[in-house]
Amino acid sequence: MASAGSAVASLWTEVNRCGQNGDYTRALKALTKILQDNREDVTALHCKIVCLVQNGSFKEALNVMNTHSKVLGSEVVFEKAYCEYRLNRVESSLKTIEGAAEQTDKLKELYGQVLYRLERYDECKSVYTDLIRNSQDEYEEERKTNLGAVVAAMSQWEKAQMDSLGLPESTYELCYNAACSLIGQGQLTEALNKLRQAEELCRVSLAEDSDVTEEDIESELAVIHSQMAYIMQLQGRTDEALQLYNQVIKLKPSDVGLLAVTANNIITINKDQNVFDSKKKVKLTNAEGVEYKLAKKQLQAIDFNKALLAMYTNQAEQCRKLSSSLQSQNPRHPLPVLIQVAQLSREKQHSRAVELLQQFSDQNPDKASGIKLTMAQLYLVQGHVTKACDVLRSIEEFKHKSGMVSALVTMYSHEEDIDSAIDVFKQAIEHYQSEQPGSAAHLALVREAANFKLKYGRKKEAISDLEQLWKQNTNDVHTLAQLISAYSLVDTDKAKALSRHLPSADTMSFNVDVDELENSHGATYVRKKAAKVVGENLPKEQSHGEIKKKRKKKKGKLPKNYDPKAAPDPERWLPMRERSYYRGKKKGKKKEQIGKGTQGATAGATAELDASKTASSPPTSPRPGSAAGSSTAAAGGVVPPRQQKPAASGATRKKAPQKKKKGGKGGW
Repeated sequence: MASAGSAVASLWTEVNRCGQNGDYTRALKALTKILQDNREDVTALHCKIVCLVQNGSFKEALNVMNTHSKVLGSEVVFEKAYCEYRLNRVESSLKTIEGAAEQTDKLKELYGQVLYRLERYDECKSVYTDLIRNSQDEYEEERKTNLGAVVAAMSQWEKAQMDSLGLPESTYELCYNAACSLIGQGQLTEALNKLRQAEELCRVSLAEDSDVTEEDIESELAVIHSQMAYIMQLQGRTDEALQLYNQVIKLKPSDVGLLAVTANNIITINKDQNVFDSKKKVKLTNAEGVEYKLAKKQLQAIDFNKALLAMYTNQAEQCRKLSSSLQSQNPRHPLPVLIQVAQLSREKQHSRAVELLQQFSDQNPDKASGIKLTMAQLYLVQGHVTKACDVLRSIEEFKHKSGMVSALVTMYSHEEDIDSAIDVFKQAIEHYQSEQPGSAAHLALVREAANFKLKYGRKKEAISDLEQLWKQNTNDVHTLAQLISAYSLVDTDKAKALSRHLPSADTMSFNVDVDELENSHGATYVRKKAAKVVGENLPKEQSHGEIKKKRKKKKGKLPKNYDPKAAPDPERWLPMRERSYYRGKKKGKKKEQIGKGTQGATAGATAELDASKTASSPPTSPRPGSAAGSSTAAAGGVVPPRQQKPAASGATRKKAPQKKKKGGKGGW
């Protein structure tokens, strides 16, 4: 028995030594031997679970805890919750923590991590604030970093306006989180400067470690560079952003979440261009474990972009499948419906697209504004202008905006529905009369309504608007002039009465220095008129005869054969070939063509030797006194010029182009 006890003691010594050295695999072997003698040894079981966790064997550790749950009890609550958290069973981990009898500091630390993963940022912020306030140890900096990450997430994903918590920016992690908070607040330039500061801090801190290589530093900087590129993309500097994104991709960082976000942002820059590159990048967004590394908003954006990419690559069925899945996951989000509508529009199914939009609008009236704008656009594509106007007027949020009023009036004018256009003005003016009477927007609408009515001859209706404007500002001469002009066509007495309010000619004159105006930069090319000089003020040495006379115009020259008695040709302004009496030039005799026959033969000899021209005449007898066969034109002695043979049946021949003759009618 003594020897057995000493053996167990030596095994515990081995476990202790291995634990200090970090050799958890060897410690497990010793613990296995200890548990062979006593399977219910709580300390040995606890040590075994810790060793398994340190080796990353979370499933095996959880199995040990579940198997010996009665023996272990609440001794391993933290280890169980941690294993569940690392196995991405976040909800189970939360239940384990909340069911613990005592909330220790390490359980609170884990609780904060679990809440962050569940995106319960407000509760998470409270946990970390309490931990920082009530604990003093070497992990304070890590807690502040985590609190900074929570604040950044609330700023980015929840658009919450956060008060300054006074967190330091002494490390690159804290500086990076501060930059992310600035991005959420829209302060992009300040965020970019903060990221550059974080990059410098990272290089300095990692350069102090001799074991860290340049590649390790670049890998650690990848997340900072990717965030820099995101800011540049938001600022419209897409070329610089794309360059940084590609640098991050080439580094192949181990963080699958970082790779997925970077690849997604490259796809958004490519849009419907460079589709082959986008199809390669989308594979990085499908890596294993991405869903545990990113927030729901990030995953949602990636899924939306996948559906859009399927549409751009003409994968209609894939696009419909992805957008339908997104709609089932996010039934109140308008983007999946808009993607489906875009795909239907590409397929020219406009009626079906309008039905989908109308259905979503009826089910989600609070999110119907953008949907109805798209519906109106589809109606316009189909040429249904009146239907588009009806949809736009049903958007309560925008119906009285100046841009919407302008669009509606333009469309109604196109349809020649002037009454409806005036009704749009009337409703908008009534709205501003009750909400913002006398405001700049209100008066601008009244003026535009009056101008519109005057343009379309609605003088009586325009008068009331002009009177309203003039009462607001009786010194407005322009409005008064318009009002008098309108009354002059309806009520002349009223127009005369109003004319008394017009300013006098003296008050309307302006003190303008004409010389200064003509010498100004804008009047460089204005020709000055010479001032009239009175005779008695002329210098003595200059007389009227010496004043330069205007240059006389020269008379035009007449044709040589001009006869003043004869009537001019009425067709003299037409080109010669278009005149009625033009008959064209007579063709001259054909000139003798030299070198157009058999080599060495002249044109005259060719005519004499052409058998086709002498076939009908009888052969001439030889002259007296000459020997038979002594003539150089004996039959068969000279070969006649070859005639062109007709083309074979069905063949085509191109006509050779003829030279264009001067004065002729024809061309080629």
